[in-house]
Amino acid sequence: MPASRSESIPAEHGRIEDVDVTSEMQGSFLEYAYSVIYSRALPDARDGLKPVQRRILYQMADMGLRPDRGHVKSARVVGEVMGKLHPHGDAAIYDALVRLAQPFSLRVPLVDGHGNFGSLDDGPAAPRYTEARLAPAALALTENLDEDVVDFIPNYDGQFQQPEVLAAAFPNLLVNGAAGIAVGMATNMAPHNLIEVVAAANHLLEHPEATVEELMEFVPGPDLPSGGVIVGLDGIKDAYANGRGTFRTRAKVSIESLGPRRTGLVVTELPYLVGPERIIEKIKDAVNAKKLQGISDVTDLSDRHHGLRLVIGIKTGFDPQAVLEHLYRLTPLEDSFGINNVALVGGQPQTLGLKQMLRVYLDHRIQVVTRRSRFRLARRRERLHLVEGLLIAILDIDEVIQVIRTSDDGEQARTRLMSVFDLSELQAEYILELRLRRLTKFSRIELEREQDELRKEIARLEELLASDALVRAQVARELDAAAEAHGTPRRTLLLNGGPVQPRSRAAAAPAQLQIADSPCRVFLSASGRMVRAETAADAPNGGVVTPSRRSKHDAIRSAVEGTTRGDLGAVTNTGRLIRFSPVDLPSVPGNSVQLAAGTRADQYLGLTGAEHVVALVPLTAEPPFAIGTAQGVVKRVAASEIANKHDVEVIALKEGDSVVGAASAPDGAELVFVASDAQLLRFDAASVRPQGRAAGGMAGIRVTPGERVVFFGVVGAEASADAVVVTIAGSSQAIAGADAGAGKVSSFDEFPPKGRATGGVRAQRFLKGEDTLTLAWVGDEPRAIGADGSVRTLPAPGAKRDASGQPLDGVVAAVGTVVR
Repeated sequence: MPASRSESIPAEHGRIEDVDVTSEMQGSFLEYAYSVIYSRALPDARDGLKPVQRRILYQMADMGLRPDRGHVKSARVVGEVMGKLHPHGDAAIYDALVRLAQPFSLRVPLVDGHGNFGSLDDGPAAPRYTEARLAPAALALTENLDEDVVDFIPNYDGQFQQPEVLAAAFPNLLVNGAAGIAVGMATNMAPHNLIEVVAAANHLLEHPEATVEELMEFVPGPDLPSGGVIVGLDGIKDAYANGRGTFRTRAKVSIESLGPRRTGLVVTELPYLVGPERIIEKIKDAVNAKKLQGISDVTDLSDRHHGLRLVIGIKTGFDPQAVLEHLYRLTPLEDSFGINNVALVGGQPQTLGLKQMLRVYLDHRIQVVTRRSRFRLARRRERLHLVEGLLIAILDIDEVIQVIRTSDDGEQARTRLMSVFDLSELQAEYILELRLRRLTKFSRIELEREQDELRKEIARLEELLASDALVRAQVARELDAAAEAHGTPRRTLLLNGGPVQPRSRAAAAPAQLQIADSPCRVFLSASGRMVRAETAADAPNGGVVTPSRRSKHDAIRSAVEGTTRGDLGAVTNTGRLIRFSPVDLPSVPGNSVQLAAGTRADQYLGLTGAEHVVALVPLTAEPPFAIGTAQGVVKRVAASEIANKHDVEVIALKEGDSVVGAASAPDGAELVFVASDAQLLRFDAASVRPQGRAAGGMAGIRVTPGERVVFFGVVGAEASADAVVVTIAGSSQAIAGADAGAGKVSSFDEFPPKGRATGGVRAQRFLKGEDTLTLAWVGDEPRAIGADGSVRTLPAPGAKRDASGQPLDGVVAAVGTVVR
C-alpha cells in the first residue's frame, strides 16, 4: 500500500486507520525532542534547576522537611514527587535527589542526606535505606513561594499546582552548575563560588554596562566541589564570553617524605568527578603496560575524618616531579572539563556567557522582589482596613452592640453597621465575627500600635515599588545575606600555567616543565597574593615592569628576581623558609602587573592555620637576608645555610615571638625596626653578622615591655634618599577594623641612625585616645590598601618625624610599595 494513501478498513471490534509513516515519525520525534529539552534535560536559567530537581525541592518544602526537623525516608519523598508532580519513573527521581545531596557533585548541596548517598566510585544505597531533608541553602531557593513571587502551573493531571520556577535567592545555575543531554543539544556547566558570584551579580546591578573582563575580577574561574587546581584560563575566558570553552583540572599533589630515603606523591584533592579508585586503576594499567615507570606502590588512605589521601610511592633513583608529569599525561590526575552553557531562557534553549547568565538571574530576582512587595503591600492594606474598622467599633462599642442586638439576622446587622458607622462590607463582617475578649482597653492599645506599624510598612513598600533603584538595592542586600549565610571560601586554586602536553614517542625522557626557564620577577602583595611577571628581553615593553592602574591588591610587600623554573624562598611568620618554584604561579605581562590576578600565597604553599608568608627572598649565594621578629630580634642568614633544603627553620624563635619581616640585606644597607610605641630604629646591616639557621639571632631594637615590633625592613643605600616612613596610630581598645586612626608620612632622612640594641627615636606623637601604632612601613612610593585590597589614601608626605597624624578616610589594612 503506498505510504501516502490513507483509508479506513473495517475490523471486528473497531476500525484500522492507515497513516503516513514518515509524517508520524517526524511528529512523534519532534514531540519527544520537545519534551526532553523543555521538561527533562535542560535547566532554567532563572533558578538553575531542571524540572525534576525543582519538583523535588518544592515537594520537600511542602512536606515540611526543613533543616530543623528530622529526616524522612527517601522512598517517601520519591513517592510524593512521583505521585503528585513528576510523570516519570522513581529511578530518575531518586537519581536527581541523590545528586542534590552529594557534596562532591554540587558546590552548595541542596538536600541533607542521611545514609549512603554514594561516592565518586560507588552508587548510593536504595531509597528505602537512605533518609533526606532540605539543606539550609534549599530554603533560600524555595522561600516566599506563598507570596505570589512566581507563577504556578498545573501538574501532569491537573490535580495539583507546582511553581513554574523557584524564587532562587542566589544564582544557583552558576553556583552549582548543571549537566544534561537533550535531543540535539547538551549542557555542561561548572560550579562556582557563591561569594564570588554574588559579588559579580551586585557589580552588574550597579553597573549594567560592565564587561566580561570586569565581571571576571569577581569570578576569576570555576570553584569545583572537590577542589583541585585549574591550569590555563584561556578556555574559561572563552566560556565566559560566548558560553563555550574547555579548561583542564589537576589533582592537588605534594611531594612528601614517606620515610628514610623514601619519597612519595600525596594526592589530597582530585579533579572534578574523578574518584580515587579510577586513579588507582589507571596507574596499574599504565604500569602493567610498561608506559609508566618509577612507581613502587599506590595506597588509598582516605577516610571520613581526614578526607582524601592517596599515597603514590616513588622508587629510589626516580625524580618525583618527572614521575608526576607522566601521571598527569597517562591518568585522570589531569582531566578536562568542557563548558557548554545551554539553559532555557523564556522557554527557549540558549547558549549563555557569564554576563548573560547573571543578567537573566537578576531580571528574575528583580521581578520576584517586585511581586513579593506588591503582595505584601496588598496584604498590609487589607489588614489596615480591618484594623481601622475594628477601632471604630471599639470606640462606639455600646452602639455597635445595640445595632447588632436589634437586628433580625446577620445580614441585617451587617447592613446596619455599614450604614450607621460608614464601614465597608469586609469591616462589618469582621466586626460581627469579633470575640468579646478583644473589647478590652489593652486590645485597643495593641490595635493602635498595629495601625501605626502597618502604615509605616505600607509607606516603605510604596516607596520601594516606586523606585527601581530601591528594588535593586533590596536585591543586592538579599544576595549579600545569602552569600553570608551559605558561602564558603574558594576551594579550587587557579593557575595560569598550561596543562601537560602529550609527549611524542620519540622523546627519551620527560621534560622538566613545559614553560621556558626565563627570567622573571615574583611579587608578594601586602594582602598575601603572589604573581609572576616575565622580564625577558622579548617580553612586552622590553621586559620593563611598569606600574599598573590602581586596582585591588596592588601594594607590594616583597619582590624578588629569579627564573621561571628556579627556586625562591618564602619566609613565614613562624620562622620557616619554604623553597618553591614560581613555574605554576599566575603569569601577568611585565608591562602591566596586577596583583589581583595572583593566587593566595598560603594556598599556593599549602600553609595552614595562622601561618602566613611575610616576605620572599632569593636563594642566591649573596647577599644574606635579614629577619626581624615581633620581640625585636634580628638575624642575618646566608643562603648557603639552606642549600638543597625544601622546608627549613631559619630562626629559633622564643615562645610567643614571630617573624614580622625579611629581606635581602647587603652590608651597605640599613635595617629598620618600628615598634608599637612609635619608636623607630635604623642601623647598619653590617653590624649583624650572619649566623647559622639554628641560631636565635641577636638584639635588634630594645622593645618596651608590653609593646611589639610592627614593622621590620631593609632600606638600601641607594634608596634611602627617596624612602619615607608611614605610621598609623590608633587605640589599643578599639575594635579591629572599626577605627581608621591617624596617619603620617615622613621622610626617612628625618630619623637619625642609632646603634643596634637601642630604643631608637620617636616616629609619631600620640594624640588623645591614641596609645599604639597599629601599622608602620618604610620604603619608597607607598601604597595603602584596605582589608578587601582596595586602595586607600595616605596623607601627603613631608610631616616631621615626631609630629602627630592626620585622620584617615578609611581603615588601612596594609601598606606596600607600587609595582616597579
